[in-house]
Amino acid sequence: MIIVTAGVIRRDEKLLITQRPPGKHGALKWEFPGGKLESEEDPRDCLIREVREELGIEIGVDSITEVIFHRYPERSVLLLFYLCHWISGEPQAIDCEAFAWVNPADLPTYDFLEADLDFIQRLAAR
Repeated sequence: MIIVTAGVIRRDEKLLITQRPPGKHGALKWEFPGGKLESEEDPRDCLIREVREELGIEIGVDSITEVIFHRYPERSVLLLFYLCHWISGEPQAIDCEAFAWVNPADLPTYDFLEADLDFIQRLAAR
């Protein structure tokens, strides 16, 4: 099982999402920024590191908001979603195909990874 952290990063009432690069599992699907937890790594530190690597921005990690277990045909994933706030930097598509700041109500219009879909619906309804 893979453990993945994901940041629900808020700035001016919008949320930051990223598009996965071609050639990776779920290529060109949208997701919340984050990544795989390394051995012995604190999940919050993982999220800060991954967002910095993918987008070049600094975030603050607030609280965990959702935990989802999802079984893909080739692997199982445990997703840890954290509420986060933007601290500094302007996002750049460093290790992603694209990024977007979106209104929560518009999240369902993006083609998200299967594991994220139920969570997306709940966020959009808030």
